[in-house]
Amino acid sequence: MNIEKEIYDHLCFFDGAMGTTLQQKGLKTGEIPEKLNFTHPELIKSIHQEYSEAGAEMIKTNTFGANKYKLHPTGLEVEKTIAQAIKLAREGAKGKLIALDIGPIGQMLAPVGPLDFDEAYEMFKEQILAGVKYGVDLVLIETISDLYEAKAAILAAKENSSLPVFCTMTFQEDGRTLTGTDPETLVSVIEGLGVTALGVNCSLGPGEIYPIVEQIMQYTSIPVIVQPNAGLPVLKDGKTEFLITPEQYVTQMTKILDLGVHIIGGCCGTTPEFIRQMVSKFKNFTPPPVRSQLRTTCASPCHTVEIGKDIVIIGERINPTGKKQVKEALKAGNLDYLLQEGIRQKEAGAHVLDVNVGLPDIDEIEMLPRISRELQEILDIPLQFDSSNIEALEKACRYYNGKPIINSVNGKTSSMEKLFPIAKKYGCLMVALCLDERGLPKSVQDRIEIAEKLISTAQKYGIPKEFLLIDCLTLTASAQQQAVNDSLEAMRQLTEKYQVVTVLGASNVS
Repeated sequence: MNIEKEIYDHLCFFDGAMGTTLQQKGLKTGEIPEKLNFTHPELIKSIHQEYSEAGAEMIKTNTFGANKYKLHPTGLEVEKTIAQAIKLAREGAKGKLIALDIGPIGQMLAPVGPLDFDEAYEMFKEQILAGVKYGVDLVLIETISDLYEAKAAILAAKENSSLPVFCTMTFQEDGRTLTGTDPETLVSVIEGLGVTALGVNCSLGPGEIYPIVEQIMQYTSIPVIVQPNAGLPVLKDGKTEFLITPEQYVTQMTKILDLGVHIIGGCCGTTPEFIRQMVSKFKNFTPPPVRSQLRTTCASPCHTVEIGKDIVIIGERINPTGKKQVKEALKAGNLDYLLQEGIRQKEAGAHVLDVNVGLPDIDEIEMLPRISRELQEILDIPLQFDSSNIEALEKACRYYNGKPIINSVNGKTSSMEKLFPIAKKYGCLMVALCLDERGLPKSVQDRIEIAEKLISTAQKYGIPKEFLLIDCLTLTASAQQQAVNDSLEAMRQLTEKYQVVTVLGASNVS
C-alpha cells in the first residue's frame, strides 16, 4: 500500500488503545507495558490480532514508552524492545501497516524542564533507527503536549529515515496543549516541518475534541488524524474508567468525519470493539479531498502571526548596525539590554522581532540561538533571524521553538543554494530580496524577473510561494524617487500576478 496516496484518497483506520486492553487483561497501574513484549508476547500478539480482525489498517507497536528515559528503570534496551514489539505486531496483524508508536519522553524540555533539545533528539533518534532497522511502515509520534518536543521527534524521524511521519498532539479542554500551543500554531509549525499527516489524540473524548479538530481543519493542507479517548476519564473505586460506549463513540465520530478528517482510530479507553463498530459504520465513507490552505505564517510556540492578511510590523531594533548601545551590549554580553529592547518593541506594536547580532567580535553561531532562547522565555511573538552567517542561521532555526523567518535570501544562485535547504528542513518563512549577481535592480522589470526566479527556484526545493516574503527593496526617497516608485509598482504587479506576500523596509524611506 502506498501510504501517502492512500491517506489522501480514502478514510483510513488506526487501531485503538493498547494500555486499556492490557488493563482489562490484568495489567496493573504503574506497570510498564513494554515489558510484556518479553514476559507475555502471546498476549501482545493477540491484542494486535484482535485489532486487525476488527478492521484496523494501521497497527501501533507496543512501544509508546520505549525510550531510554522510561526504559532505564526496567533494564530493557531500546533497540531490543522495539525489535520485539515490531515482531509481535507483524505476527499478530499480518498484512497490516505497522506504525512505530513514539510517545513523549517523560521529561519536559528546557526551559520548562531539565531535558536539553539535543538529548531529546538523540532519544528519539535511537527509537527511529531501531524502527527502520526492524521494518516498520511509518512513524507515529503521538500524545505530545510540548511543541518543542514534537519538533525534536519530527526532525529525528525525518533526518534518520525516509518513512512517512504522522504527528498528533494532545489538548486540554481550554483548546490548548499543556504548554500553551493552540491548533493554528500546531498546523503552522508541524506542517511546516514536513510531516505526512497531523492531528490530535488522547485527553478528550470525541465530543470535547470536536472544536479543536474544527480549528485544525480550517488551517491544514495535509490529511488529519483524530484518535480521541472514550470520553473523559473518571475515577471509580480507585481505577480510571471511560464511560462512553462504542455506539456513542461512533455517533460522535460521525460529526468529526463531516469536518473532512481522513484518518481515525482510538486512544485511551477504546478497545477492538470500538474499532470494529467504526469500521462497520464508516468503511464505505469517502472523505472530501484534502484542501490546500497554505498561508504565510510564522509562529512562537503559542502564537501564530499571519502575514499578508493585515499589516504586520517587524521590529528591527535588535541590530548593532548604527545602534551604539546595542553594539556595546552585545560586546559586553549584556543580554538584558537586548531583551528590554525586545519588550519595548512589542509594547510599541511589533508583531515579529528581527534579531541581528552580527559584529566582528561576536560568535554569531553561539549568540543567535542564545538570544533567541532568552527572548522566547519572556515574549510570545515570533522571531526573524537576520544574518549572513549560514551556520548561525541554521543553528538558530533548528533550536527555535516555533516557525521563524529567515532574513534573507536573494536571487543569487549561491544564496538560494545555501538557504533554501535550511528553510525547507525547518519550515521557515524567508524574506526574499529582489537583487542578484547584477546588484541592485534598475527597473520594475528587473525586480519582477528576480522575484520570479526566487519563486520558481523555491518551488524546485519544495518551498511554496506562500513561504516567501518578497522584498522589492526600498531606497531613499529623497535621493532616488524613481527607484521608490519602481519598488511600489513591482509590488503591485507581483501581488496581482502571483498573489505573493510582500515586505517593505519602511524605515529606509527618508
